[in-house]
Amino acid sequence: MHQLATSSAAPFAAQTEAKTSGELMVTWARHQEDLQAAQRLRYQVFHGEWGAQTPADDEGLDVDEFDNHCEHLIVCTAPGEDSPSQVVGTYRVLLPDAAHRLGRYYTETEFDLSRLAHLKPTMAELGRSCIAAPWRTGGVILMLWTHLVRFLHANGVQQAIGCASVPMPDGGANAARLWHELRSLHMAPESLRVAPHVALPVDLLPSSGPAEWPPLVRGYVKIGAQVLGAPAWDSAFGCADLPMMLDFATMSPAYRRRFIGA
Repeated sequence: MHQLATSSAAPFAAQTEAKTSGELMVTWARHQEDLQAAQRLRYQVFHGEWGAQTPADDEGLDVDEFDNHCEHLIVCTAPGEDSPSQVVGTYRVLLPDAAHRLGRYYTETEFDLSRLAHLKPTMAELGRSCIAAPWRTGGVILMLWTHLVRFLHANGVQQAIGCASVPMPDGGANAARLWHELRSLHMAPESLRVAPHVALPVDLLPSSGPAEWPPLVRGYVKIGAQVLGAPAWDSAFGCADLPMMLDFATMSPAYRRRFIGA
């Protein structure tokens, strides 16, 4: 195995052992093979299901310039006698120090984050989240979030931002409805608002009727995250991206106790 070069010398929670829950294990990528397994799942979801037009290598891996600066959380099936372990969920984390060294967050490729500049010393970024189709249940999302929150808390992170992607097989109508619902109940204060570089034309899209909430967006809101502004149109991934932030100071007390016991 090839050791994975991570974003910092020893992020606290990334050094812990794998945790098993039933038929699934949660761990952090420590070797290049682990990262490639996560990138292969990302390729299957983003390119195979969404039709994304983003860089990929000849082995069917979804890759970008941020990967080698991030920590990668993976959920795997437990290996059996006749079946090897498979990665069924993944998330990546760009810690504040790594973002500082890199000079930017991925979110800045889609949004103007000027109003968040004062938060950058304590602000991490979550991204490239995906779950294999047969495993898209609340249980897998909860496993990912539990380990993410504990990891961020252990490393002194106070805010986490990211893009919550909404597929657009309907041309963006559901994303527009979702935005209208989020802005009325879960909007961040004006001082933290961000603007998309390429906005989804929400005012030109049908917005009547209830929105279908992707599990990831529902999960964000359930634990206390807020939307920072209108969605961006990500033509490469064929989706709308909603800028979200979780501030641990205002996180749902019930989930704070559940995740970190405080």
